[in-house]
Amino acid sequence: MQTLAVARYGQPAGEAVVAWRRMISEARDLDEAGKLARVNTFFNRRIRFVDDIIVWKQSDYWATPLETLGRDAGDCEDFSIAKYMSLRLLEVPADKLRLVYVRARIGAADSTITQAHMVLSYFETPNAEPLVLDNLIGEIRPAGRRPDLFPVFSFNNEGLWVGGGTTSAADPTTRLSRWRDVLERMRSEGLQ
Repeated sequence: MQTLAVARYGQPAGEAVVAWRRMISEARDLDEAGKLARVNTFFNRRIRFVDDIIVWKQSDYWATPLETLGRDAGDCEDFSIAKYMSLRLLEVPADKLRLVYVRARIGAADSTITQAHMVLSYFETPNAEPLVLDNLIGEIRPAGRRPDLFPVFSFNNEGLWVGGGTTSAADPTTRLSRWRDVLERMRSEGLQ
């Protein structure tokens, strides 16, 4: 993967992949809470938030971790996908992780202005309050401490849930073409 990163994006990308692989290796023996913290911190500190239109010249592009590391930049979906895949590489079960499309309130607590945003949620048990990994806030917080986020739907490799639903409503690769596309690109990069 390092060779691919260098070929596509240059030497700094190869170094970023080496750092990512080192973080994965060092986090392997941590408990799940430690893995969450290590992965969240790694991407929040290493990757710059930059809109897709600037990075990819498209209004909405879901990047693979390799692409995000290669460009050293990404938007909220790219952070969430990179964290999800890193935690999967660390053997955190898919049923404990969901990428969550939310409406995020902008401004003061009484603001009615929202914008589309994506975060990664971790469920210690199926009915537990999820922990939210977000590129906007460095601290991992329980969903109850994120009143600024309003879930619309969530998904992972195994399902797609509407709102706060507990039963999958559909196959995410059928309903979400961007998710299907990023999974295919990750496979071609050797991640899936």
